[in-house]
Amino acid sequence: MGPLFCIIVITTPTVGWGPLEVERARFKQIMALALPIIGGMGSQTLLNLFDTFMVSQLGKDAVAAVGLGGFAHFLASSFIIGLAAGVQAMASRRKGEGRENETAVPLNGGLLMVFCLATPLSIALFLLAPAIFQILNNDPNVVEIGSEYLQIRLLGMIAIGCNFSFRGYWNGVNMSRLYMRTLLFMHTSNAVISYILIFGAFGAPALGATGAAAGTAISTYMGTAYYFYLGWRHARKAGFLHGLPSLATMKIMLRLSIPSGVQQMFFAAGITALFIIIGMVGTNELAAANVLINIVLVAVLPGLGMGLAATSLVGQALGRRDIDDATKWGWDVARVAVMFVAVIALPMFLIPETLLEAFFHDEPVALALAALPLRLTGAAIPLDVMGLVFLNALIGSGATRMAMIVSITAQWVVFLPAAYLIGPVLEFGFMGIWIAQICYRSGQALVLAGLWRSRRWAGISL
Repeated sequence: MGPLFCIIVITTPTVGWGPLEVERARFKQIMALALPIIGGMGSQTLLNLFDTFMVSQLGKDAVAAVGLGGFAHFLASSFIIGLAAGVQAMASRRKGEGRENETAVPLNGGLLMVFCLATPLSIALFLLAPAIFQILNNDPNVVEIGSEYLQIRLLGMIAIGCNFSFRGYWNGVNMSRLYMRTLLFMHTSNAVISYILIFGAFGAPALGATGAAAGTAISTYMGTAYYFYLGWRHARKAGFLHGLPSLATMKIMLRLSIPSGVQQMFFAAGITALFIIIGMVGTNELAAANVLINIVLVAVLPGLGMGLAATSLVGQALGRRDIDDATKWGWDVARVAVMFVAVIALPMFLIPETLLEAFFHDEPVALALAALPLRLTGAAIPLDVMGLVFLNALIGSGATRMAMIVSITAQWVVFLPAAYLIGPVLEFGFMGIWIAQICYRSGQALVLAGLWRSRRWAGISL
């Protein structure tokens, strides 16, 4: 009933028409762009679940270390990842303007920024990783496993930045099938290489959690090489690798990308801070949070994929100078996303223990801690997904600063202080922290919907 209740809430007359009333042609356009994105991201999320399942065979310390190390890596790479928002917003705007021969120029700029920023950053963080991990957790086993895991993952930072820039370009010009194709190749390679290196299959050394990190880093560079091949094949006429972007283009990209990068960085730092807060409560709670978030990523896939579709559709409409159409795309994509996620979230709401048993087969305490939070998340996640769509729609409009302010304020000013107070200080435990997170995500979604409706983003030029 929870997921369905969220559908009813966001389809009231104050919003407009319900998800089933989205015009057929627009629904087809949304799905044509979003489904390859969802498929590609689905392979990534399934791989995360598979990695978590493989690492879970090594014990709860390894699960906690990999979870904390993964989010520390996300924090370290977040600013570089955020640069892709400028690539997609500008590429989609150029496509809407009919300047097809210039759509890959922002991609060139994104790749240039990645190489200039990610190279020194990855070297510095690699050297600092052991000290960083000691700040994140005080369990010596978790620190030992997680430090080496984080160092290996940091070696792939340049490739990650390039891959996200390519993702922004392919999605911005409605060629998301190439993004999906690359992710399927990359994640299949990751699964095979990680399995071999974690367990020492086929005569390879058994590296445990470090093997999971090495498999991810290797496959990420394989994906980058494939992206460059596809770019040379499909984007040369659009300006791919044909000279450096102009100073004016780079200034616009920086104006778009820096707020998005800062927002990503603070979001990742907030997730890492949340793991630290949960770690203060206990290691079982930390392991439960890691598994919960990986399961939730499966449920939000349509929202993430359709949010990226909204970025492109809004940008293209604004390139045509059609503000009404851009506004309508935001609402249309939000309705379709909520409809899909509500169906996917039903098992989380109805049978949480069954979903969790595969990850906590010998950890009954952690399973019991995660069951009710997963059920509550299943009830609230459609509203969260609506917020994801509007956040990405704002990015597509060029309002990256507006999106940054909302995201940072909601997470750092409201949620994280509340989580610390509720969990470690007042001792309401993991359940109290998780309920606070659900409230924060739902409230942020409503604020973003209000901003989209206000059209304060409509006059931004790129």
